[in-house]
Amino acid sequence: MMLNNKLTTNPIDASELSFEAFKTIVIEDYKIAFESRQASLLGRKEVLTGKAKFGIFGDGKELPQIAMAKAFKDGDWRSGYYRDQTFAFATGICTMKEFFAQLYANPDVEADPASAGRQMNCHFSTRSLNEDGSWKDLTKMKNSSSDIAPTGGQMARLVGLAYASKLYRKNPELDYLKNFSVKGNEVAFGTIGNASTSEGVFFEAINAAGVLQIPMAISIWDDAYGISVPAKYQTTKEDISEVLKGFQRDDQNAGYEIYKVKGWDYPALCETYQQAIQVCRNEHVPVMIHVTEVTQPQGHSTSGSHERYKDKSRLAWEKEYDCLRQMRMWMLESAIIDEEQLTALENTAKIFVREAQKEAWNEFLADIKIEKDEAVKMINNLAVSNPLLGKITGTLANTPDAQRKEIISSARRALRITRGQPSAERDLLMDWYYGERARNEERYNSKLFNDGKESISTISITEASYHDDNKMVDGREVLNACFDANFARDHRLVAFGEDLGAIGDVNQGFAGLQAKYGELRITDTGIREMTIIGQGIGLALRGLRPIAEIQYLDYLLYAINILSDDLASLSYRTKGGQKAPLIIRTRGHRLEGVWHSGSPISMILGSLRGLHLCVPRNMTQAAGMYNTLLRADEPALVIECLNGYRLKEMMPDNVGEFTVPLGKAEIIREGADITIVSYGSTLRVVEEAAEELALMDISVEIIDPQTLLPFDTDHQCAASLKKTNKLLIVDEDVPGGGSAYLLQQILEVQGGYYHLDGQPQTLSAKAHRTPYGTDGDYFTKPSVDDVIETVYSMMHDHNETKYPAIY
Repeated sequence: MMLNNKLTTNPIDASELSFEAFKTIVIEDYKIAFESRQASLLGRKEVLTGKAKFGIFGDGKELPQIAMAKAFKDGDWRSGYYRDQTFAFATGICTMKEFFAQLYANPDVEADPASAGRQMNCHFSTRSLNEDGSWKDLTKMKNSSSDIAPTGGQMARLVGLAYASKLYRKNPELDYLKNFSVKGNEVAFGTIGNASTSEGVFFEAINAAGVLQIPMAISIWDDAYGISVPAKYQTTKEDISEVLKGFQRDDQNAGYEIYKVKGWDYPALCETYQQAIQVCRNEHVPVMIHVTEVTQPQGHSTSGSHERYKDKSRLAWEKEYDCLRQMRMWMLESAIIDEEQLTALENTAKIFVREAQKEAWNEFLADIKIEKDEAVKMINNLAVSNPLLGKITGTLANTPDAQRKEIISSARRALRITRGQPSAERDLLMDWYYGERARNEERYNSKLFNDGKESISTISITEASYHDDNKMVDGREVLNACFDANFARDHRLVAFGEDLGAIGDVNQGFAGLQAKYGELRITDTGIREMTIIGQGIGLALRGLRPIAEIQYLDYLLYAINILSDDLASLSYRTKGGQKAPLIIRTRGHRLEGVWHSGSPISMILGSLRGLHLCVPRNMTQAAGMYNTLLRADEPALVIECLNGYRLKEMMPDNVGEFTVPLGKAEIIREGADITIVSYGSTLRVVEEAAEELALMDISVEIIDPQTLLPFDTDHQCAASLKKTNKLLIVDEDVPGGGSAYLLQQILEVQGGYYHLDGQPQTLSAKAHRTPYGTDGDYFTKPSVDDVIETVYSMMHDHNETKYPAIY
């Protein structure tokens, strides 16, 4: 039985519909809503019987989502959360069988197009990309950006998705991008629970959209609770639309249109959404639809029961005002359908949902059963010579719904037991295991990056070129010329951030460029780091090439949740279905003071796998990295050196064309006695120290990795250690921070450990932040004196006679 039909609902225009046509639409809406409720009920049972790990559902929100779906058109975007299953069914974004495939974590992208089993149920996403990583025609699709579970996190990217429509409408230079917009008519629909409106990112996003005046439609599902915590602990006045009345537009001031409607009132919901989205789409005015009196029949999730925290009167009210019950009563009272027809419809819907669930479960198990049978057969063949294996195969064979964990674990145990016992049967099992390991790597560990036809690895390398009479200029001027050339080359480029526009950023990298390219392309923003990043994610999802500026690296902390939860995991959690080639530009490292001297590299390395991390030592290297990134389609963070903007560098002839390869380390000083690996601002410290060390007859080899993600893919560091046999890591992170990562990469990944003749060492900053003043910097971060004496001490340990102790 084929159960992949796409369910869709249609808008209601009473002026053009006959009563019969009206009845048909209403009945279909109820059918979709009822099927969605059955999916919630059955999904919970599947979790409680152990077939799925966890379940979270959208029961109680069915009617508002039906109404919202009626206003959702091809080309529109959704940025929602895990209660939106009815909307997904009604728009065709997800089928019933795909819903259950995700619940079972089916790793087949055909079964679960949203995430290939990588996200729990009700995390929806459409596939924006072809298999080669190129864009589909997004104007002919109903689009959903990939959901994330952290509450409120969807709000940041929602700003960018809506802002893209403004840019497509206002900037005629983008008219050629026919696959992404039709004159900016697309609305970005957001959804959020009432409790999550307490999050800071919600207020950031609401304010940003009001300032920008963009077609953003935010729906708030208000069921009066946040898990067990009632609204009186969540929201002032227990009413978010009351709190936000100041955002309502008037004759003198731009702002929002704010609507309030009950979640069980089907006719009012349809009318409200039709009116709100028409204003939003046509006028590019943000709208807020506060849907109140929503219920949650099964409680928050499969982790517990809402009877624990709702009293009897609340539970009775929720039963009475369940939106499906209210719609059912209204349909009968309005003679839209009779009881017999309605009961038949409901019975058919129950059968449909159950069949979809069974088909999804059987398809999930089909490949696994083949793998299980293969493993049992091969281990049994091996057991002829080793009876200890019989228990393994017996247990596996008698596990009716065994999953890959049990199968692969059984094979590994069999191989361990038979170590040192070569046989043809063991070789067959070994070959099978290696094959399955590769397949499971693709199923569960692939697509950290999209790896499409515009990936970083496909960008050709062009060296910077110079003439003898090239000028020495401030480093900031090299950056400025680079950005100028790229903005002239590619109309998709936009840049925004605090102080970026009118003054060209605090360090003048964009000086004069807003006047040249206009405010739509180079824009100042408010102080709102989370939504600066979200603005970039949304624009990138819609085919533009944003550069989002975070003024100082220390302030990246205020956006780390959006960067980590959303951007860094986007390609992975959609298995290459979506991409957001956002570049985050910031500056850090060497400066004075607690808040402008940061090098929190270990935090970045731990949080942002899925982004490239570029740490250029000067502005020429930074320019080359930007030239590379702006020709590729992968996200990156570029950390410029705060103390390098006014240092002199030679202006390249091809400042907008030369490219720096990512992951390629550079030897910037050759030496024979010790290898020092450093990056960013500390490289200048190391270079200065190397001059004095040379006078002490110590030859230092200095390696700049240039990027930390990826790191030294050609293993230059290990090659250097073959020659010097000594290693020092110098960086500005806390002790055991970024330096620990560098050691792991060099000693473990590259095998550098085997070339050492002494203990490798690290020289980092102190555990605290840098105090203000020159002395604060000197006594906190690695100094020239520190580098000289650390290297000398290592050489003293190696040869006390040649290098007598200093102290």
